[in-house]
Amino acid sequence: MSDAINEDGPRGNFYTGMGLDRADHLRRDAGWLEARLADPESRFVPVRRAHNLIRRGDDARAAWLDGAGARRLLPRAAETIFLGLSGETAYFALDVSAIEAPEAEPALAERGEFLDLRVVGPLLERGEGAILAYARGLVYWHQRHRFCSVCGSPSTSTQGGHVRRCTHEACGVEHFPRTDPAVIMLVHDGERCVLGRQKVWRNGMHSTLAGFVEPGESLEEAVAREVKEEVGLEVGEVAYHSSQPWPFPASLMLGFHAACDHAPLRVNEQELGGAQWFSRAQLEASPEDDSFRLPRRDSIARRLIEDWLAEG
Repeated sequence: MSDAINEDGPRGNFYTGMGLDRADHLRRDAGWLEARLADPESRFVPVRRAHNLIRRGDDARAAWLDGAGARRLLPRAAETIFLGLSGETAYFALDVSAIEAPEAEPALAERGEFLDLRVVGPLLERGEGAILAYARGLVYWHQRHRFCSVCGSPSTSTQGGHVRRCTHEACGVEHFPRTDPAVIMLVHDGERCVLGRQKVWRNGMHSTLAGFVEPGESLEEAVAREVKEEVGLEVGEVAYHSSQPWPFPASLMLGFHAACDHAPLRVNEQELGGAQWFSRAQLEASPEDDSFRLPRRDSIARRLIEDWLAEG
């Protein structure tokens, strides 16, 4: 079987279209999971301290381990999480964060090096990048939910790593992986759009406005609130564009184009380091340097901008 996943699949946003059958019905079958863990044909996706294993070479590729390569690592893995099936081949995430020197582990060192997915994501085949993001997101959730949020007792992983159950007999609450919904929107008047920047971003970086959805709020209401809070504009039509899982660390980005009348911006300096209107010509001539640069190529923000430019 090829190590590549879904190379001919549909192209959406980065970190989507992974091509695995999540096989929810098999997560509760402990015997089946044990057999797949011992299967030399299974594939393991190592995650170490929020970094993914990437092949060395001219082309960035995800580095999977087969069953034999993962065998020595399984006893030291903090979590082993069933991701899904590619045909008959099972894929698992493997949290190897406790390994202090991965370069001294032949199974890891011979396959590649651990890198931040945000650095290599745009270079990866889309399906591979989606699997790495999926694995990273689940490992992050496990690392931060060792204890029950109801009673404080230790929790344990069940159902192939997709549930954590409180170990206290009187509690026993089940906890599920959390994803925080966030709206991200390109605000425009038809000919110009609003981009802002955070103070902590690299020099020149500008992006679309964004923010988390609050309790009791629709997505459209969240868009309108965030735009008004950050730059003082009243939006009109809010049109859904697309979504993107964003495991940095645990968000689902819900993308919109939001129309409004052109007006001076009232920048909330508690939220932004700055914001301004930009014309299509300015964006199309972006120097991509410390004076001005567009968002990362693997971000939905970049796609919102590029699709808006293509409509002009």
